[in-house]
Amino acid sequence: MKNDYSELGLRVGLEIHIQLDTVHKLFCNCPAKLDDTGVEAVFERELRPAQSELGEVDVAALFEWKRKRSFLYKAPLQSTCLVESDEEPPHEINREALVIALAIAKALNMSIPDEIHVMRKIVIDGSNTTGFQRTAIIAMNGYLIDGDKRIGIETLCLEEDAARKISESGNVVEYKLDRLGIPLLEITTSPDITSPEQAERVAYKIGQLVRLTGRAKRGLGTIRQDLNVSIKNGAKVEIKGVQHLYLISKVIEYEVMRQERLIWIKNELYRRGLKPSDIRLDIRDVTKIFLNTKSKILRKAIDESKNVYAILLTGFKGLLGLELQPNRRFGTELADYARVWSGISGLFHTDELPSYGITQDEVNELYRELGGDPERDAIIIVAEQYEKALEAFKVIVDRIRQAFYGVPEETRAANPDGTTKYMRPRPSGARMYPETDIPPLEITNDLLIEADKYVPESFDIKYKRFVEEYGLSPELASTVLNDIRLDLFEKLVVKYRDKVSPSIIASTITNTLRMLRKENIPVENIDDHHIEETIQLVAENKVAKEAIPEILAELAKNPDKKAIEIAREKNLISISIDDLEKIVAKIIEESKERLLEKRDRAFNIVMGEVMKIARGRVDGKIVADIVRKKLYEYFG
Repeated sequence: MKNDYSELGLRVGLEIHIQLDTVHKLFCNCPAKLDDTGVEAVFERELRPAQSELGEVDVAALFEWKRKRSFLYKAPLQSTCLVESDEEPPHEINREALVIALAIAKALNMSIPDEIHVMRKIVIDGSNTTGFQRTAIIAMNGYLIDGDKRIGIETLCLEEDAARKISESGNVVEYKLDRLGIPLLEITTSPDITSPEQAERVAYKIGQLVRLTGRAKRGLGTIRQDLNVSIKNGAKVEIKGVQHLYLISKVIEYEVMRQERLIWIKNELYRRGLKPSDIRLDIRDVTKIFLNTKSKILRKAIDESKNVYAILLTGFKGLLGLELQPNRRFGTELADYARVWSGISGLFHTDELPSYGITQDEVNELYRELGGDPERDAIIIVAEQYEKALEAFKVIVDRIRQAFYGVPEETRAANPDGTTKYMRPRPSGARMYPETDIPPLEITNDLLIEADKYVPESFDIKYKRFVEEYGLSPELASTVLNDIRLDLFEKLVVKYRDKVSPSIIASTITNTLRMLRKENIPVENIDDHHIEETIQLVAENKVAKEAIPEILAELAKNPDKKAIEIAREKNLISISIDDLEKIVAKIIEESKERLLEKRDRAFNIVMGEVMKIARGRVDGKIVADIVRKKLYEYFG
């Protein structure tokens, strides 16, 4: 049964991050592209938080500092300079990126200030070598229309993208600096969105608007969506890193589910007569219970000279095993907190035991040792060195006490299946201060006029042009207007219109990919260049339009291959008219007696045989015309 999101008081705000396709990075002249040449400099840093102008320290920055991590940076020599390594001041803001940002601001009906000031936003997770991200507000207070509703656009910022995280081992995190400094748009909506489906539509519209400038990068990682989600009696939770548009609605649905069930846990705790002070940090060493355990995890820990520790949770029976999201329970939530804050690998709790090699007898002994009631209480166990276990249990107890107050405000990371996991506390307002190395930039009329050439055409005008000029049916025009690859369609039509019908290009991008997805073909592997290569083969008469689905299906399974390779391997290279006429004539000659007996079905018989050879290699209409012509020549 679907949720009534208006009854739940759902409010969603989006933060859409889109890389711009510029020649240079935002604050230097390095190329704005990824670099895998392997020629790179390497250096290591540690970062610490700094106070804001008000003397406050951002809680998220403090959290990262407490993790005591160091950062190893690899700087490709072709795509980085001393700016990325923070050994040289930033240059002036990239004019090309600024003009594109101004164009988007105009398209979103935003107010543009007279001057642009670059700010520093504290980020010490290692993704910026400086310990902060440079960002500038380009425009404010705009809107877009979704159906009959006006969705506010609070800010449009132009900022430097972060470094690429390569690996993490122990307390060392490795980053690559080629992505650091690529111009990034951050577009933030007001919390006016009231359903998961609307969130997906609005994210699509914003992303499409930027892509239609022709200056947005494409591909995985070039667009990222962060969501701010809350419900009545819940809390504002930030969910970061939703890579795919189609995941947005699912992430919101699962977050609503999580908040509803955390609210239920809060109410249930009070129904059970419990209070926060009942949750005590009373850690007991229970290693002796598991000296002969069959649990491989506990056995390995004990062999590594670690001990097994436990705490009793009075009155918590059944709550740790409550599912908050699909396959993620309240116990999973506690494990996430403990993992992030203390570095332990995981925990066990009695709502999931006996399992994992832990027997019922061991569970019973646990309850006896801790003086708990198996019908009423729960127990959490951790196998670690004492110092780590202590840190883990401190976090666990603190998070359980938060459960008495409902949903905590926090930042979570999106998982590939739409569920989320704890990431860090939500940043406070104490993380921004001025960038003193870059002077303010005046927004002149010249900049605004230059921006006009990138302002996307309205969807109403596009629809009319697609129908009247390109000859698309109204249905196909509407479908391609709402497709994520609308900008690719326009690019391919301009490039190949004289050789390939716009209807074929539109149908390939929309209907063909949808059909392949229904056949469980991994169409997510199909990139823009795969589609263009395939359309180019049709334009050059190397394959027939009928070959498009088969070529794209193979490219989805083998994305490293070229379209022409697939066409050759699958015997899809076009047949010339002369060769086709010879094939038809041969089939008629070999089937003459049968055709004379069944003259009323002669056309179908010959077409069937010819298409076994020519399917996907020549237009079906051309085949039909030649078959009719040859049958007439033979039989009159």
